[in-house]
Amino acid sequence: MPKIPIITAEKLIKVLKKKGFVLDRVKGSHHIFTYSSQKLLVSVPVHKGQTLGRGITLGILKDAGITPEEFFKLQ
Repeated sequence: MPKIPIITAEKLIKVLKKKGFVLDRVKGSHHIFTYSSQKLLVSVPVHKGQTLGRGITLGILKDAGITPEEFFKLQ
């Protein structure tokens, strides 16, 4: 399994949008995305100028049903 890079929230959001997720709402610094066909809900913490850790990124991808291999294809 390839190692997930440290990325910004903006890059992760681009991947989620390519997968078909839609921004539902913003609550504080968290952007909530939905995927209506499978009723998935994913929260992405957006802090300007900061990166997401590998654990947070992997957790979000797992919640979204995106494998690391698929992540690299969508990037």
